[in-house]
Amino acid sequence: MNKFSIIQRLRNKIRIKDNSNISIGINTKIVKSKFYIKGNNNSLTIGDNVIIRNSNIEIVGNNCSIHIDNNCMIGDNCYLSAKEQNTKITIGKDCGFSRNVNVMTSDGHPVFKNKLRINEAKSIHFGTHIWIADNVTILKGVNIGDGSVIGINSTVTKDIQSNSIVVGNPAKIIK
Repeated sequence: MNKFSIIQRLRNKIRIKDNSNISIGINTKIVKSKFYIKGNNNSLTIGDNVIIRNSNIEIVGNNCSIHIDNNCMIGDNCYLSAKEQNTKITIGKDCGFSRNVNVMTSDGHPVFKNKLRINEAKSIHFGTHIWIADNVTILKGVNIGDGSVIGINSTVTKDIQSNSIVVGNPAKIIK
């Protein structure tokens, strides 16, 4: 497990509370980004040759994780949030996120109906070799298959099969 170097600490805002693990691969560049990890048994794993620019990564809760595999690029103003209990964001190899991509495992607040919660947090999984264009939002519980492309300004609320092109709000498969 690699720790943040002194240069990375100076260029990034890093807050880690409680019992959490961080692992960063070789040749990884993290510039002007914020990391906030709070809770027990959480983990952040960033693979080799990853670029993260001016983005926010947040893990809040217990037993939550974010895993970014090798050769990925996370662009400006992206927001990755694994919140609540036992949620994960898994990003496969060779994925690219353009600017302003939001990925959230939780709605950020509970909603109750007849005293029962109706909006539980859910994990998100990205396959390999995926491209996500500007201003895309990926909501809880979504799985995106290998080789898919998500078009600009889309909101993804349902699973996307491999090798698909999706656009719109809500996103629909066009090819």
